[in-house]
Order: sequence, then structure tokens, then C-alpha cells
Amino acid sequence: MSILSIIKNRRSIRDFQDRDIPEDIIDELIEALIWAPSAGNLQARRFIFVKDRAIKRALARAALGQSFIAEAPLVIVACADLKRIASRYGSRGVNLYVIQDVSASIIQLMLLAHEKGLGTVWVGAFDEEVVSDILELPEYLRPVAIVPVGYPARVPQAPPRRTRDELIEIR
Repeated sequence: MSILSIIKNRRSIRDFQDRDIPEDIIDELIEALIWAPSAGNLQARRFIFVKDRAIKRALARAALGQSFIAEAPLVIVACADLKRIASRYGSRGVNLYVIQDVSASIIQLMLLAHEKGLGTVWVGAFDEEVVSDILELPEYLRPVAIVPVGYPARVPQAPPRRTRDELIEIR
């Protein structure tokens, strides 16, 4: 598959098969996260891989009851390392760069997952404090996204897209 084909065909998956992900594929997902670009190459991010059913259920409750999170064989909580980014970039790093860094990592993960036949969905609606408590995160790690990963049980149709004229301005 070409990269553009992967981009155009990836969907947000909220319905997963009860099927484990092989460790070699998990290793590749980790590589995708590690090799994402980052501000000043600080790599100010941390990823918590959750397979434990009880923790996944707790994360689903913290994510406003989005039960599909608990159904995925793997749930990745993407965190911003505020201490690491602040050391070089101060408040702009904490408020912007680290979020961009984590986002770049997540999209690389999602595209690779799709190429491997896996489905993902970016979950941003959750109670940060509750997620931090569930995972016993230190204060300097801020959960930015929850990404369930697994083999899709159902793939939805592509949603409509805005036109080039609506999105692109060339000057």
C-alpha cells in the first residue's frame, strides 16, 4: 500500500475482534512511536501500553464511558513529558510543542497499525486526573490521548471530507 492509500483508507475503529496482537507487530508499533519527530529531538513523551482488563475497564470509565476502549486487546495512553520539554522550551514547549510531539507519534502509530491490518481510534475525551490516578502517573506526565488498538470487527464508511477550496489557501 502507498502511504497516501493508507492515509485515505484508515478509519476510526470502535469495534474490535477478540484477538491478540502478535508481539512482533507490537514491537513495530513501538518503533513507529519512537521514530516520530519531536521538538529539539527531546522526545518528551511516554506511552503506557495497557493489556490488563481491569485497567482497560477503568480507562473506559474515565473516558466518559466509552466501553469500546475496554474491548480492544491493547490500549495505549500517550503522555506528554512536561518536565523534559519545559527544560528547554518553557511554557511554549509545555502548551504546544509537547502536544505536537505526542500527536506526531500517535499518527505514525495509527498509520502503521492500519498497514498491519489493525484498527485504532484517537480518544481525547477523558478525565485527565482520573487517567493519571489509574496509571499512577507522576505529575510531570500528562495524558494526551487514549488509543485502543486491535483487529477491526467492523470498518465504517469514510465520512465526507471538506473540499480543497474550503481547506486550502494558496498565497
